[in-house]
Amino acid sequence: MTIPTKDLPGLLALMRSLRDPETGCPWDREQTFATIAPYTIEEAYEVAAAIEDGDFPHLKEELGDLLFQVVFHARMAEERGLFAFPDVVATLVGKMVARHPHIFAEVERPENAAAQTEAWEALKARERAARHASILDDVPRALPALMRAEKLQKRASKVGFDWDSAPKVVEKLTEEANEICEAQAEGAGPEKLEEEVGDLLFVVANLARHLKVDPEKALRTANAKFVRRFGHIETSLKAAGRSCEEASLDEMEALWGEAKKKERE
Repeated sequence: MTIPTKDLPGLLALMRSLRDPETGCPWDREQTFATIAPYTIEEAYEVAAAIEDGDFPHLKEELGDLLFQVVFHARMAEERGLFAFPDVVATLVGKMVARHPHIFAEVERPENAAAQTEAWEALKARERAARHASILDDVPRALPALMRAEKLQKRASKVGFDWDSAPKVVEKLTEEANEICEAQAEGAGPEKLEEEVGDLLFVVANLARHLKVDPEKALRTANAKFVRRFGHIETSLKAAGRSCEEASLDEMEALWGEAKKKERE
């Protein structure tokens, strides 16, 4: 079988072949929306990582992987008679046209990107009102928890439910941290401690929003910094013929300090 390699019909044909009940791939045939969803999320993060690294050849590959996820879901939906890929495209185009009246209808054009964002949010608010939905209803539950927390808080702030400054959030942060210590001192169980830690993380996300910091990006940067500095500890100990298991905490902290110093030089 020859599959066209550079157009969307070829990709759709490829997907049909992979899912063919008789001649398709056993793994692809067995997949469902639920089993594929984690891969979809993973591929979206791979796209973000390629952009963050400035690795555009890799970005090309990752965008293809993400597109394949869309095609996979659309094919499964078509098999169940729910919708097909052209319906996905039609819905997307219809939504984009409706949300860009300044391009596709005779309305005043926003002055800048900020004004456009405000107009976009107002339009989505009218759409929610027409559905009699809560302002929080369409914040996706599948988002990473830290990202969803930031989006929930941002949405609530639109109706005035928000602290008025970052210092107020820091006060709440201290309060939540103290509550964790108090709960631990009182012998609280895992569920209570999980609740208190969750409250603390929720406030951290709010602080990031007030400071106009992307909490997901900030945590990714912190993760990368940790990996880099811990790598220095491992490399230094290995050069001395030792392992982390053989080193004391004081030794490893000293090497951590070395890594910090080198980064600042």
